[in-house]
Amino acid sequence: MIQNKKELMNRALSAMTINIGKAAVNDNVIEEIKRQLKDNEIVRLKFAKNIAKNKDDYINDITLKTRAKLVDVRGNVAIIYKKKP
Repeated sequence: MIQNKKELMNRALSAMTINIGKAAVNDNVIEEIKRQLKDNEIVRLKFAKNIAKNKDDYINDITLKTRAKLVDVRGNVAIIYKKKP
């Protein structure tokens, strides 16, 4: 079962941050997110201000393609989690 949100948020403080810029979400970004989730279980996604208005769509796309769960969104930063197999 997924760990509680508070624990995950604390772990996210030291988690890898992936910056998503004007190129938005492409296959290379998805592959890097998958790699980081496999290694660390938790990843922070930071969206550039110029694409932040579409961040909900991007987050949805990322969570579907990586099979990760959205933990929280604060401002332009999203935290996703995927338990190691």
